[in-house]
Amino acid sequence: MKAAIQTGVRQFEVREVPDPILPDDGVILRVTACGVCGSDLRRWREGLPPGVDGIIPGHEIAGEVIAVGGGVSHLAVGDRLALAPDIHCGRCWYCQRGLFNLCDHTRLLGITPGYPGGFAEKLAVTGEVLANGIAHPIPAGLPDEIAALAEPCSSVLASHLKTNTSLNDVVVVIGAGPIGALLVMIAKVRGARALIVVRSERRRELIARFEPDAIIDSSREDMVARVRELTHGLGADIAICANPDASTQAAAVQMVRKGGKVVLFGGLPKANPTTTLDGNRIHYGEIEVLGAFSYHPTAHAMALDLFARGAIPIDRLITHRFSLDEIDAAFATANSGEGLKVIVTP
Repeated sequence: MKAAIQTGVRQFEVREVPDPILPDDGVILRVTACGVCGSDLRRWREGLPPGVDGIIPGHEIAGEVIAVGGGVSHLAVGDRLALAPDIHCGRCWYCQRGLFNLCDHTRLLGITPGYPGGFAEKLAVTGEVLANGIAHPIPAGLPDEIAALAEPCSSVLASHLKTNTSLNDVVVVIGAGPIGALLVMIAKVRGARALIVVRSERRRELIARFEPDAIIDSSREDMVARVRELTHGLGADIAICANPDASTQAAAVQMVRKGGKVVLFGGLPKANPTTTLDGNRIHYGEIEVLGAFSYHPTAHAMALDLFARGAIPIDRLITHRFSLDEIDAAFATANSGEGLKVIVTP
């Protein structure tokens, strides 16, 4: 089969590799769509972990079952599956309490060495994935490329569930990439007003298709002052930092009302992970600062259901499509910021 293997910084090799071996307790998936994620881009820019010569990335996966192991009875050839990367151990303190996203021994498809991802024509879905990972049937009539987006949508759903976003809330999303767009869509479907902070005219054009209640261009105006103005001086109920910029986390604390919530959704660079927040404002204003990472497997099923019901305009998120042979162009395009979600179709 053909696979795209990252071999170094901004380096891929598309080459023929052996077909995956059918696990007795798993299936072989013919990959039909795989999205390029921000974490894929970070590894592409930064390079592979020490001691790793190459890895097949990609974890926003959809495909068709083409072979079934003898120990599998609930899947059949022709079934379509959407996958997410997380595989939990089921044994640690967190797993025993259902906090699978915080598992001490998480393995990730397309990220953890030895767990190849979806930038390939085929993928072995082992019993480990079927039992402790995230794999759900794709609803009838839902295109595979849309089903692949259930993975990024899952983390967005989990974030809004954590804040209990609801009617009359004003939500500010800082960061206008694919995740920012999803955060706006889910905020609106939960009945909230959604404001989003952008940094360029191109992002303003792209994000307008999701009809946020306001677009704040931080290159031209003070985002905190503008949020205050749009909320009649009160401040937002929720501010979600969906980018790797510590300065926006500090700004988020300033733009929420007393009793408001700040969600640190986007991770900071590993070389500089420290942020500075106004402790007195958090203390005297009883502001909640929440971390948001990954999601429970049920969020993935919820995302697929939302898509199937047409509850959000998810199809507007995809701006570019590439073949596996065009993997370099796919990553360059995703990195350029000229589009939103880039899909590779092996």
